[in-house]
Amino acid sequence: MKRRLLTLFFVFVLGLARADEGMWLLYMLGDQTYNDMVKRGLKLTKEQLYSLNKASLKDAIIIFGGGCTGEIVSKEGLIFTNHHCGYGAIAAASTVEKNYLKNGFWAKSKAEEIPAAGLSVQFLVKIEDVTKEVEAALQGLTGTERNAKLQAVSAEIAKKATEGTNLEARVMPFFKNNQYLIFVYERYRDIRLVGTPPESIGKFGGDTDNWEWPRHTGDFSVFRVYTNKDGKPAEYAADNIPLKPKYYLNVSTKGVKDGDYAMILGYPGSTSRYETSLGVKIKTEVENPAIVNLRDVRLKLMFEEMKKSDAVRLQLASSYAGIANYWKFFDGERKQLLKYDVYGQKKAEEEKFVKWATGKPDYQGLFEKFDAAYQAWWPYTKHRTYLNEGILGSPLIAYASSMMALERALTKKNPSAEEIKKVTESLTRTRTNFVEGENKPSDQHILAATLKMYYTDIDPSQHPAGFFSSLQSQYGELGDDNTYRKFSADVFGKTIILDDARWNAFMAKPDSATLQSDPAYKFATTFVKNYTATILPKLVEFTNANNELSRLYMKGILEMNKGKALYPDANFTMRLSYGNVKSYRPRDAVFYDYVTTLSGVLQKYVPGDYEFDLPKELLEAAKKKDYGIYKDARTNDLVVGFITTNDITGGNSGSPILNANGELIGLAFDGNYEALSHKIAFDKDLNRTICVDIRYVLWCIDKLGGAKNIIAELSLK
Repeated sequence: MKRRLLTLFFVFVLGLARADEGMWLLYMLGDQTYNDMVKRGLKLTKEQLYSLNKASLKDAIIIFGGGCTGEIVSKEGLIFTNHHCGYGAIAAASTVEKNYLKNGFWAKSKAEEIPAAGLSVQFLVKIEDVTKEVEAALQGLTGTERNAKLQAVSAEIAKKATEGTNLEARVMPFFKNNQYLIFVYERYRDIRLVGTPPESIGKFGGDTDNWEWPRHTGDFSVFRVYTNKDGKPAEYAADNIPLKPKYYLNVSTKGVKDGDYAMILGYPGSTSRYETSLGVKIKTEVENPAIVNLRDVRLKLMFEEMKKSDAVRLQLASSYAGIANYWKFFDGERKQLLKYDVYGQKKAEEEKFVKWATGKPDYQGLFEKFDAAYQAWWPYTKHRTYLNEGILGSPLIAYASSMMALERALTKKNPSAEEIKKVTESLTRTRTNFVEGENKPSDQHILAATLKMYYTDIDPSQHPAGFFSSLQSQYGELGDDNTYRKFSADVFGKTIILDDARWNAFMAKPDSATLQSDPAYKFATTFVKNYTATILPKLVEFTNANNELSRLYMKGILEMNKGKALYPDANFTMRLSYGNVKSYRPRDAVFYDYVTTLSGVLQKYVPGDYEFDLPKELLEAAKKKDYGIYKDARTNDLVVGFITTNDITGGNSGSPILNANGELIGLAFDGNYEALSHKIAFDKDLNRTICVDIRYVLWCIDKLGGAKNIIAELSLK
């Protein structure tokens, strides 16, 4: 009975959605939410948004790669997504001679489209509630035992749902493991690059403008989905045909105005809107500062090498972009959490909860248990970050750590030749990718710098036994930078991983003695094994306790707030958010318009600058003011970007911005700095989603790329 009530409550609260804040499941879109959307301007029916039996808007929305959103925009499987989402595929297709990152690329026919090896997209097929089945299996279990059983029963349910098909399924938790839904997907693996602007457009503003408004970035790229001749998913083949989608988006060239209805469908990655004050405190005081400091060092050392040549810049471009993107986020998140006293807000909410929980056995004393769990874990938090972002922040050491599977295979009581062969073949394949992206000078500097930071910042009681005393005796004083530089030079100079001849000889006849004596492997495993033996058990204990307490806290919140609008945290499942195009005032005497224009792009232009240079084609077209049908009537200019009040987070990159008719008006690609606390706390006044205007996308394709074939393929409204 309790389960049924909770499920009904879930449906009910979704029906009480407040505009702007909230990432809502289309599967359970309540009448009151839908009616509010209609009042705000929506012209579509519920079934047009989401239907299991008919083609609907959800069928045009895809998971792009492993962490972005894309949308189908033609009857021949054309995909729009962000430039930064397609960045890895664009970089992989590029060479120094054919540098598509630098110069852009436009296929003038399907024959010119470039296979994007390793890239796939997923379409959502259906969603079902499996809470009853999951909870029956978990009854009476806690901690590690509960987690293990949850994984097992989830895998079992997913297997049952997809048996005899080519579909994939994932059971996902909602409301801190108080509800479970299964999501079934169909994956397509033949994806081809159709077009991309030069990164001077697609990344215009670089790290300086990242997370900032006003923004002038043409953050888009174009791909296509292919199938076999029967219309089914297939690996790449030259005779595959373009996908015939169930649904594709119409594209509006009418533009936007302040106050217009705006809707986003996509795959937001993760939020922690129900985080405790203790979670906020550990994030602002320990986790985020450590991540920012370590990434800052890695980025500076990478950039020093990237400045030296186009080849190095191309080699490191993708990894640099990935590290830099969230370097600024973690820094901004901490600052905004402190600025708006989110810790204090959470404390106030918890005090209300504690008062309500009095006399309720399931919830009374919950925060005393939270306090104990956090106090036990607090001293070890930084260690985990310094291992992942510091020691393993070196690509060489990260790769070396992956060889632990080989050591395990070699040192078994009765080693299996078949298992050893399987592991060596896998390592050889991954080494090829590693070597292609490895820049020895920057990596060597990263290893030296992060190792010293580890020595300085991590409590000596947590250091690997004997490592630093040995380092001192062999290389010099531990406070001297040169000590770490000399050590790092030795690691890079002597490891077999970076020596093709020695690597091939070792892989032909691997042995544990050679592996264990390799300096890169020895260094990596010294720190990983130390963490695994001393820190990981404490993390597991904390995680188990925190998960169970958070589940109970969330269950209590649902009961305490019965009748109020609540929504589940994002977990990379399809969600809808709705709001409006809207200007804002970030601070006293400052007003931000809701659009940016090409004139603003030219104002930021700095010839030869890494972040603010522009291609000559754009400069020439801008001078002519040849905007065609893409010209904005209000500004008498070409609109580049606009902002909305929609609630998004990482994973939403590439998501379509839709007008009241469900037509594409832009692509979401960023949030504003003033609201970087959004993963934990949504700011109803300052939160903005930054979007590239679809008219700018079309203008770049048409006027700069000359790819009128792409324009002709779209359904323009």
